[in-house]
Amino acid sequence: MREWELHIRSGDSVVVGDLRIPEIPLGVVIFAHGSGSGRHSPRNRSVAGALQVRGLATLLMDLLTEDEEREDLRSGDLRFDIALLSERLVAAIDHLSDEAATAGLPVGAFGASTGAAAALVAAAGRPEAVRAVVSRGGRPDLAGDALADVRAPTLLIVGGRDEQVLELNRGAMSRMRCEVSLEIVPGATHLFEEPGALEEVSRLAGDWFTRRPRGELAVVSGSPT
Repeated sequence: MREWELHIRSGDSVVVGDLRIPEIPLGVVIFAHGSGSGRHSPRNRSVAGALQVRGLATLLMDLLTEDEEREDLRSGDLRFDIALLSERLVAAIDHLSDEAATAGLPVGAFGASTGAAAALVAAAGRPEAVRAVVSRGGRPDLAGDALADVRAPTLLIVGGRDEQVLELNRGAMSRMRCEVSLEIVPGATHLFEEPGALEEVSRLAGDWFTRRPRGELAVVSGSPT
């Protein structure tokens, strides 16, 4: 497993990501963290580890600079700035296409909480690059009008006890035109802290990124729908 730190320019800012690549990668999955979190999120790192075992490279990134993170801790506003977060993700997608180790690899996006909305907006903005999206306890509703423009097959994973977010996901799902599926993890709350819940998220995400739900073609290595 090769690993190094990427510095990704987006406008006048530079954000940081940790890239890990197995020997023969099937594709690369970019992680968009949730509210108040970053590339060191233990939950995202746990899911990323499970995807790496299945042959996928992963990029865990900070969507905010250090100064912006300090501002967000005070105000809580930037974590909901979906335009800004998705702009950073698009910059990361473009960067991966220029990075020697990842150029030509199909891209997937994994978003948590508000990061899920950013992942969907980025997928709508780069439809030829992003082949699949997974949302964990996400707020896809915050993607707004971009929902109808997403072409990548999308999996929404929500905890069964996360009732408000579940309803928001169902509403967002009704606005999407791409292949979209909703998986409910029984007994799980928003952070999937219950025993076995995060492992189930990892399994579902791995299945979605590496093959269609019916088992025919790999999503990350197939053509976008």
